[in-house]
Amino acid sequence: MTWLIAEDEADIRGLIAMMFQVWGHQPLIFENGQAVWDWLDKVENKSYDGPLPELVLMDIRMPGKRGNEIANRMRSLASLKNCPIVLMTAYALSEAEQTQMKNNDGVDQILTKPLPDFEELRSLLHNIHRQAQTTA
Repeated sequence: MTWLIAEDEADIRGLIAMMFQVWGHQPLIFENGQAVWDWLDKVENKSYDGPLPELVLMDIRMPGKRGNEIANRMRSLASLKNCPIVLMTAYALSEAEQTQMKNNDGVDQILTKPLPDFEELRSLLHNIHRQAQTTA
């Protein structure tokens, strides 16, 4: 199972990618929002032939495109419209900002950094993935 990670901070990106592998998932890794956007171009024009993610974990504030902008675009693609999307941020978001990202951009969950501990994060992400599978 492939899970996408998009995070501009190398230490966090590496740690999350390693956790995904420990949990038995193949990480699809991007270092900024523009790299994900460019990958989505390939998905959309069908020039990408690799596995599509079954869960997405992205930072909100990255160079290039923001996580919520990418989530919004993913929701417009038939091949990714049901993929659960979790955003993470080190910044405090108002309830209104969170609600807007969930309602307008198709974000399933927003996590605040520092992220939960290893086991709590594993449980949270797997529950989000499982819930998306049952509603798809």
